[in-house]
Amino acid sequence: MEDTLKKSTVGLVRLEDFQQRRKELEEAKAREAARTSELKDEQKKVKKRKKTAKSTLSFANGDGSAEPPNKRAKSRKNPNVDTSFLPDREREEAERRQREELRQEWLRKQDDMKQEDIEITYSYWDGSGHRKSVMCKKGDDISTFLEKCRQQLPELRGVNVDNLMYVKEDLIIPHHYTFYDFIMNKAREDESHAGKVVERSYYQRNKHIFPASRWEVYDPEKSYGKYTIA
Repeated sequence: MEDTLKKSTVGLVRLEDFQQRRKELEEAKAREAARTSELKDEQKKVKKRKKTAKSTLSFANGDGSAEPPNKRAKSRKNPNVDTSFLPDREREEAERRQREELRQEWLRKQDDMKQEDIEITYSYWDGSGHRKSVMCKKGDDISTFLEKCRQQLPELRGVNVDNLMYVKEDLIIPHHYTFYDFIMNKAREDESHAGKVVERSYYQRNKHIFPASRWEVYDPEKSYGKYTIA
């Protein structure tokens, strides 16, 4: 989903556009999960019908030929009335409702997860570290996180959030990513190294000097192993 999100948001400059595209992809993922569930249910039904058919064929005469169909059961159906569509239509409607319920349930769970609290330990980096921590929601984006850090640090009160960077494990995390994005990618949460909150001007002055010389912008298409930003 992250790869699709990156490709479909090339050229977008507004955060609102990015968030809308991400919401659409989340809903598409929920629909896909519902279709997978539906396919499994249909496969079970097919197996059950085959098993029933096999059981019916086992009731054969001594000479090996099968008994003719039950005429009494056949005579109960009026051949002049086509009712074959009714079971299919009812089943399709029931499956559609089930898919929609699964989709809504999946979205509700994701919304609930985004509202869960998470403590982020960070280090304000100006050449040496000043460790602090701040409480965020898992659904908060990096920009929101940096604003909370800015309010904690007197040194940053006059600095705009756009001029701040969050660097984790030598990766510069763009402002539009959320902690939820990395949690959904199954990134681990036990990393002990605090991320760095850095002024962009500091990075520009020192990007040729260690450790800033190692920093690079996070690319979702690259594999970083067991990686976390929390």
